[in-house]
Amino acid sequence: MTKPGSAPWHISQLRICRADYGNHEHARALLLLLDAYAQDLAGGAAPLSDFAKTHLVKELAARPQAFSVLAFDDAQPVGLVNCIEGFSTFACRPLVNIHDVVVLASHRGQRVGEQMLELVDQMARERGACKLTLEVLQGNASAIKLYERVGFAGYQLDPAMGQAQYFQKWLP
Repeated sequence: MTKPGSAPWHISQLRICRADYGNHEHARALLLLLDAYAQDLAGGAAPLSDFAKTHLVKELAARPQAFSVLAFDDAQPVGLVNCIEGFSTFACRPLVNIHDVVVLASHRGQRVGEQMLELVDQMARERGACKLTLEVLQGNASAIKLYERVGFAGYQLDPAMGQAQYFQKWLP
C-alpha cells in the first residue's frame, strides 16, 4: 500500500534469534554482517580476510563459550552480536564479553541493537554470568548511547583509580 507521492510502505517483520552455527542461513548471515561491520569505519574499514570468511563459523562452533544473536527483517539479515564467555575471578562466576555488535545502516535507529542485547542478557543469565562486558570506540556516539540506554556504564572499582582502559597487543 502506498500513499500518493510516498515510498512503498513496508511492515518490518523483525526476528531476533540465537544463531545456530550449523544452520547455513545463519552462517551466511553471520559472515555477511561481520564483513559489513569490518568494512565500516567503526570496524576498521577493511573487509574480513579470506581466512576468516572460510573458517570463522566453524571455529565459533568449536567453542562452547561462543554464542551469537542474529536479527532478520523478514529474510534479510540486519543485525549480529557475537559473544564470548569468560570468567570473573573476583566473582568466581562466568562473564560474557560482547565482542561484536552490528546493525546494518538501513536498520539503525530502530532499536534492533537493543532487542539483540536483550536476548544476549537473557542468554548470559542462563549461563550464570555475573556481568556483560564490551568495548566501544570513543567516537561511536550512537553505540555508546545504546549501551548506556540498556544499562552499561564505564568500568571502575574505585573512582580514585579512574575508569578502566582497553589495551591490546597483537601477536605474530
